Amino acid sequence: MPRSGPTRRPAAPAVPAALVPASEIDDDGAYTRRVFDGCDLAGTQAESIELEGCRITGTDLSGSRLTRAMLTDVVIERSSLANLRATSSSLVRAEITTCRMTGWSWSGGRLRDVTLRDCRVDLANFRSTAISNSLFEGCNLKRADFYGADLRGATFEDCDLTGAQFAKAQMDGARLVNCVLVEVNGVESMSGAAVSSRDIAALAYALAGALGIRVTEND
Repeated sequence: MPRSGPTRRPAAPAVPAALVPASEIDDDGAYTRRVFDGCDLAGTQAESIELEGCRITGTDLSGSRLTRAMLTDVVIERSSLANLRATSSSLVRAEITTCRMTGWSWSGGRLRDVTLRDCRVDLANFRSTAISNSLFEGCNLKRADFYGADLRGATFEDCDLTGAQFAKAQMDGARLVNCVLVEVNGVESMSGAAVSSRDIAALAYALAGALGIRVTEND
C-alpha cells in the first residue's frame, strides 16, 4: 500500500558557529568542526574520510574521487561539485545550496536527512542509492539517473526532472510537487508515488508508452 501522511522535513545539520580553517583533505582524514572557505580541492582523491560539523563555502571540489566517505552535519554552499564521484559513501544531515553539481555521482551509497536546494544537478548519478527523508528543492535534475534507487523517503519540489531515469527505483511514498516531468523514463516504477495534479498531465505520454498505448492525433 502507498504510504500516506505528511513527509517529515530533513533534520538540519548541526554545524558549530566556531570552526577551524582547513584547506586540504587526505586519505583516512577525520575533520571535525572545520571550515573550507574558497579552497581549490579540484581533483581530490581520498579514501575513508570523515567530515563532521563542517562548512564548505565557495570551494572547488570538481572532479574529486571519494571512496567510503562519511559526511555528517555538513553545510555546502556556493561550491562546485561537478563530476565529483563518491562510492560506498554516506551523506547524513546535510544542506547543499546553490552549488554546481553537473555530473555529480553518489551511487551505491546513502543520503539521509539531506536537502539540495537551488542546485544544478543535471546528468547526476544516484544509482542504487538509498535516499531517506531528503528534499530536492528548486533543482535542475535534467537527465539525472535514479536507476534502482530507494526513493521512498524523497521529496522533489519545483524541480526540473526532464529525461530523468527512474527504472527499477522504489518510489512508494515519494512525493513530486510542481516538477517538470517531461520525457521521464521508467515511469512504471513510480507506483505509490504522490504526484501533484498539475504535473500528472506531463506523465501521460510516458505512461501510455509504458502500457503500449499508441497516441494518435484526432482526425
